Amino acid sequence: MARKPNRMYRQLRGRPFTRKEYTGGIPAPRIQQFVSGNRQLSFPSIYHLIVKEQCHIRHTALEAARIAANKYISKMAGTQNYRLVIRVYPHHILRENKQATGAGADRVSQGMRKSFGKNVGTAARVKTGQQVITLEVNEPMEIHAKIALRKASQKLPSPVYIVKAE
Repeated sequence: MARKPNRMYRQLRGRPFTRKEYTGGIPAPRIQQFVSGNRQLSFPSIYHLIVKEQCHIRHTALEAARIAANKYISKMAGTQNYRLVIRVYPHHILRENKQATGAGADRVSQGMRKSFGKNVGTAARVKTGQQVITLEVNEPMEIHAKIALRKASQKLPSPVYIVKAE
């Protein structure tokens, strides 16, 4: 199956825009927790979800991936037998110059005049080969860790692969 064409915020263009003190009204990132599961124990099997292409990953996609992986692995391994870590933070501010459509839109919209845009969200800029999510489990749960990361990968805009840390 062919991949969908690039969306508006998926490609990295220009410099990152991260200066929050200069722009007001930035929506807070939707990510509830960056570390889920057991924070104290160390687990022998560590799996990483790594992106194949550089792209932006919106904060809503990161939260959806975290929820999908966390829901599956907590059901299979139990709430204290894993650690799930989101390894990127959405610093980049996304802006959109919204255009009015319909009758009378030419009187309401200003076209490209002052087209800096309004803040619509944040995204994490990731590079090729960067780790996005790390999942640590005990050895009997390795197959479930791979399935959980595969479920999380379906929420992300870039093709990814899963690798076991040595």
